Amino acid sequence: MKNNIPKKLLFSEIEKIQKTLSVIKKNYLRNLDKLCFECLKTIQNDNKIIFFGNGGSASDAQHLAAELVVRYKKNRKAISAISLATDTSVITATGNDFDFKFIFSRQIEAVAKKGDLAIAITTSGNSQNLIEAAKTLNKMKIKSFCFAGNKGGKLKKFVKYPVIIPSSNTSEIQVLEIMIGQILCEFLENNINKKI
Repeated sequence: MKNNIPKKLLFSEIEKIQKTLSVIKKNYLRNLDKLCFECLKTIQNDNKIIFFGNGGSASDAQHLAAELVVRYKKNRKAISAISLATDTSVITATGNDFDFKFIFSRQIEAVAKKGDLAIAITTSGNSQNLIEAAKTLNKMKIKSFCFAGNKGGKLKKFVKYPVIIPSSNTSEIQVLEIMIGQILCEFLENNINKKI
């Protein structure tokens, strides 16, 4: 095996991400400003941000909630955020007793309240459990956003404010979604005590 194969993979991935970033730089990201300011308003009104997703996106949901609760770049008061992907007892009980498609919507019924804000994270935008969660958020009149690739998939129709990564490549979408999530964290950290 040639020892330059990882280097080729790295440079190929960088090139793909750079192309997608160029598209974003040219066209910006619809609803990114809305996301940041609505999250800030949510926190300043003593409500919470709810993240959720499947697989790698579940890890991103947990990661971003932790950045807000603990710290991103600087020490400040805790920001109220949770991930619905962390409670294995609730997730497995819901999957077993009802159906896997209800693992997030059931939790939203239990922990979300009007004034909260929810962010679904997905590469495909087609997971039924995210769609069910978005339907529940709409019924409860809770603001819903998503980070999604694949032109937003089916989820786009059910989420009020989609933030769509212009790519259908899973690895690119995942890199850029966590980048956007961390931009949100930095925005909140820098503005948490400012009036909007």
